Amino acid sequence: MSLDPNADGAVSLEPGQVPTGAGEASVISVVRSDLRALEAVVQGTARGSGEEFFRSLVGHLAEAIDVHYAVVAEFPKAPPHVRTLAFWERGRVAPNFEYDFTGTPCAEIVRGGLVHYPTGVSKLFPHATPLVERGIDSYMAVPFLDVEGSILGHLAVFDERPMPAEPRRGFIIRIFAARATAERERMRAEQRLQESERRYRDLYENAPNAYLSVGTDGHILSVNRRVTEMLGYPAEELVGALIHSFMPDTTSGKHRSLEIYRKHLDGETVAGWDLELRRKDCRPLWVQVWMEPDRGADGTVGASRAFFIDITDRVLAERERARLQQQNLYLQEEIKSEHDFEQIIGHSPALMEVLGNVRRVAPTDASVLIIGETGTGKELIARVIHSASKRKDKPLIKVNCAALPAGLVESELFGHEKGAFSGAIARRPGRFELADGGTIFLDEIGELPSDAQVKLLRVLQEHEFDRVGGTAPIRVDVRVIAATNRDLFKAVQEKTFREDLYYRLNVFPVHLPPLRQRRDDIPMLVHFLVNRFALRIGKHLDGVSQQTLQRLQAYPWPGNIRELENVLERAVILTTGPTLDVAPDLLPMPAPGPNTPPSDRSETGPREEMIEKDAPLNSGRTVVQPTEGLQTMEIVERDHIVTVLQRTNWVITGPRGAARVLGLNPSTLRNRMKKLGITRSAR
Repeated sequence: MSLDPNADGAVSLEPGQVPTGAGEASVISVVRSDLRALEAVVQGTARGSGEEFFRSLVGHLAEAIDVHYAVVAEFPKAPPHVRTLAFWERGRVAPNFEYDFTGTPCAEIVRGGLVHYPTGVSKLFPHATPLVERGIDSYMAVPFLDVEGSILGHLAVFDERPMPAEPRRGFIIRIFAARATAERERMRAEQRLQESERRYRDLYENAPNAYLSVGTDGHILSVNRRVTEMLGYPAEELVGALIHSFMPDTTSGKHRSLEIYRKHLDGETVAGWDLELRRKDCRPLWVQVWMEPDRGADGTVGASRAFFIDITDRVLAERERARLQQQNLYLQEEIKSEHDFEQIIGHSPALMEVLGNVRRVAPTDASVLIIGETGTGKELIARVIHSASKRKDKPLIKVNCAALPAGLVESELFGHEKGAFSGAIARRPGRFELADGGTIFLDEIGELPSDAQVKLLRVLQEHEFDRVGGTAPIRVDVRVIAATNRDLFKAVQEKTFREDLYYRLNVFPVHLPPLRQRRDDIPMLVHFLVNRFALRIGKHLDGVSQQTLQRLQAYPWPGNIRELENVLERAVILTTGPTLDVAPDLLPMPAPGPNTPPSDRSETGPREEMIEKDAPLNSGRTVVQPTEGLQTMEIVERDHIVTVLQRTNWVITGPRGAARVLGLNPSTLRNRMKKLGITRSAR
């Protein structure tokens, strides 16, 4: 080591240069020792962290103070229990250990301040076995404290040689102790942070609610376990995916998701918004969303934090309640409405044949097509089939296809989503949803528009349909009973009715005979209806005159039982005596005299329509048995319709229209007028 004066006269020592002059030897030695200690302090307190730091610290502490042993220890429980963090022993890092400081020099550490035994340690502390075994003669230690003044541990050095008191050693060990205190505090803070993070991570992962983070590009950044359970995807498939890809293309799905995304980009919060998602198995999932965007130091919007609450059960329950309310409302309206019949009356062979077919088909789930003229009781037969089926505990939903507006047929049958069209202010279940598990009766099926026919065919084939404006198919279990007064087979040939739908509906046809083919049932029907009307009006009638019964049996009843009901109700209102007598002017045509034998009436009566005996059940064809009275029947029917039209001033629809008086559907009346050549000029 050499000594070279610098500009201000200070002396610097170069390594390897030996000083000259006997008077300078002690100065050079002190400077060299201080430089080495300073270098050890710098290296020992500036390198690494944690365990690496403490191992470096004890090594450089031993070098700085020039001892063989150095240790840094903590009090993990409470004094006198000690655990070493690093132990330097004669040029190497030794394994850590724990001990009880009772009977050792470090026991005085708890009092605070520097502890120093320059010599005689082994003799002063004979029970300090680790020190005695190593022949330790000197010992120095200093505690390190936390910010509140509590002792965290201590730093100690010891040696086999004496350790005279020198201020330099005390300063050095305190410097190391201060650095050890800072590092230990940092480690404790890091441990608390890790523990806190572990607890929050555990809470995040095992929370009952779904938590996720979404970037400003709409891609998912992180999810917790509950999100994976809700959606059915593993975390690796969710992270990085576009959040909107899990939303269905519905108003409450993708549209609402984009609204939330726009709020995210605008830095706005979302609280309790309903959102529709799709699981991996395509099942719907409804959640409530809370979303809070993060902001950077400069105020820019970053990723959003959101959590979901599963409300699927609530939504489904609300929809089911709405469906039941609609169903209940419908059934209440049905109860309030007046049905044409309360029970089937009659024992004619034609009626018995129909009832036999009804008993056979009712227990099955086969589609039934009821064919008959207006007023023959098609709805009553549908109710009988439903009541005798295994679906009798479920609703029978009635739909008059001819009464539905053309633009709303699909909405009425299959329902619609909110916003599907103008005026669709809320989701509404259709008649098929209301009939799920039960039976739907489609009256006047021949009037169904072609677009609705396609959807109806899908329900019959696949048992599912889509709401108007909907995207997800809805499965239903519904038995279909249809009815018509039209010749559907002819409509198929004329391409006004789908052939495939016709054969789907016509699995089991039931042909209802008109009242003119059930003349033997007329007396029973008359007595039943008269008693009902008399009770309703508040009159007491003893019976019906024989002349009236003959007159009623002779009349052709083009409006069938509905017309009979109207005539009898009018007669009950008008009668003044105890016996009902239907005046001839109540019927549009004069009835044969009472002496005319029933067997002769066929010659002048209306034509008879009969099902061909050899025709298959699903043929849908009828064979007209021509009679000599064919022209007479057409004339009678034509005159009857013209008479009613004249009474109503040729008004067809409305409460006082001819269709209401005749008990016919307006479209049916117009068809009959066209067929019979009736125009207003025909008066």
